[in-house]
Amino acid sequence: MLKSLRIKLMLAGIGTLLLLLVGVWGLAWGHYALAGAMIVLTCFAVIALLLWFWRNVTDPIERLTDFADHIASGSYGSQIEGMGDDEIGQLAEAVNHISQQAAMAEKTRTEFISQVSHELRTPLTAITGWAETIAYDEAVQGDSLRGINIISREAERLTGMVMELLEFTRIQDGRFNLRIELLDISAELEDALFTYGELMRQAGVELNYTPSPVEIPLIPGDPERLKQVFLNLLDNASKHGGDGKKVDVSILQKGDGVQITVRDYGHGIPEAELPHVKEKFYKGSSKNRGTGIGLAVCDEIVTRHGGELQVENAEGGGCRVTVILPMESK
Repeated sequence: MLKSLRIKLMLAGIGTLLLLLVGVWGLAWGHYALAGAMIVLTCFAVIALLLWFWRNVTDPIERLTDFADHIASGSYGSQIEGMGDDEIGQLAEAVNHISQQAAMAEKTRTEFISQVSHELRTPLTAITGWAETIAYDEAVQGDSLRGINIISREAERLTGMVMELLEFTRIQDGRFNLRIELLDISAELEDALFTYGELMRQAGVELNYTPSPVEIPLIPGDPERLKQVFLNLLDNASKHGGDGKKVDVSILQKGDGVQITVRDYGHGIPEAELPHVKEKFYKGSSKNRGTGIGLAVCDEIVTRHGGELQVENAEGGGCRVTVILPMESK
């Protein structure tokens, strides 16, 4: 059995060429019946060759291309079957091997991140606790007190990064769950604004809130997870759009959904980076410190609510992030 596409194509091409040559020979020597028959057979042979090429070359390559895109989107470990044992089949086996290796590498990375994150939590908790305790000591004044406050803030920042990493590992290994209940989404957003608003004011960032002009009915959602989304978006707007010294937040009912918008007046996001900002560990050209997974976690939370998180540059400068949540469970 011939397994090489090159040999099959060569033999099919030679056979078709011989039919054509016999037809030409018949025309040259006046054997018109033979020539006509050979030309008809040549046409059928060409059509059969094209169909065979589409079935055995074009279609498998299209399947492999779609499968490669599937892996690139994050479906590591997926396997494609039924590709034969010719050159394309060998290519499929190589792609399957790459997919398997990528899955193993992703698992190793996730396990490492989870282990390191857990190990960091205990010392960070101790550092934060002792820093707060020392700060209450009246004997600690001046630069010493300032240094203790810096230690406390940095420990809190690192704790937040560790929690983001742990959240990421929960998503990766399927331990990320929602506790859905009917909630007042406006109240949850205003809670987050109250929680983070003072920090923004201390940083000199003006926070403007536009509530819904009509009362929004209760919607299904996980209050803790959605508050996590709101706090993360406010933190991003304050850090990345802080140069604009202003952040606008609004909520309104739109169609069969609720739309929450957080807009800053900073430098915005380079157009080339916009399609990637929700990818895990992507930071682009940003100089701000962080893990680069906060927005990816937010996107996961919103998506699991049946909603959508949109990131775009706003007219007049700055970035606008829109969270769209359904009014009913999907």
